Amino acid sequence: MRTPAGKECQYFFGDYYRGRNTEECRLLNQARPPLRWKRHFCANCPVPGILLANACTSMVLKPDLYRPFPFLRQQVRISAFCLKSNQTVSEPHIGCGECHQIPAVFSRESDDANAPA
Repeated sequence: MRTPAGKECQYFFGDYYRGRNTEECRLLNQARPPLRWKRHFCANCPVPGILLANACTSMVLKPDLYRPFPFLRQQVRISAFCLKSNQTVSEPHIGCGECHQIPAVFSRESDDANAPA
């Protein structure tokens, strides 16, 4: 579903049927304890970008709210964990690197092998 910021996100839910105006982020609701969602979180949320870049079903996203500076609004921060490789994912946009092999085009080894001597 499209978020208030205009991005597609599978965790955002909006119910507008017959005059209802209910919106929520189901990822923030699944957190323990549940985090309270506000519309402005969607503007800087990294989740739609992560879901667009990485479709790994073994990766679990864990949200957290933080304030970059005391005078700025809260923002969503995401940490990821891979259930298949049983490790913390340092870059959720890319993944753990074990579930899905990174193509040789993007690795440094292929650049070294193709370099002229």
